[in-house]
Amino acid sequence: MKNPLLFNFSVDKENKKIYVKREFAADLDRVWAAWTKPELLDQWWAPKPWKAKTKSLDFRDGGRWLYAMVSPEGEEHWSLADYSNIEDKKQFSNLNAFCDENGVITNGISRSQWTNTFTGNGDSTTVNIDITYETVEALEKMIEMGFKEGFTMGLGNLEALLDSGKA
Repeated sequence: MKNPLLFNFSVDKENKKIYVKREFAADLDRVWAAWTKPELLDQWWAPKPWKAKTKSLDFRDGGRWLYAMVSPEGEEHWSLADYSNIEDKKQFSNLNAFCDENGVITNGISRSQWTNTFTGNGDSTTVNIDITYETVEALEKMIEMGFKEGFTMGLGNLEALLDSGKA
């Protein structure tokens, strides 16, 4: 019987952090591509029945991903990620924010700093995600908005995409 893949999600309010650790049954090249190519990100990033829609993605230090989460009714919620510290197939960081369709930050929720680290283990890959918030209130607001459930669903979408062989 196959062992279940690793998945941990923890909240550290004292340090204003969320930690996510997720293993995927796919090699490092495929998992890295799924996190860095818009045509793949759009297939898994949003929790179903929502869809992700990339307006632009420039994956390089100083680059930006501008995208929307689109509801089944067509309602759009825009976000951006400003990339830094990219080490090919090892790690990248990004500063996230909610914004409008032009990338202008719009609401009072502070930005969050993400650091994603990728570790290849032959035919599987582990992704460690550390998300730091400016305040405990910002972290609590994200949890209240359903971040854990939504992100867990998105990571499940990624697993299904990798299993399908389309990524």
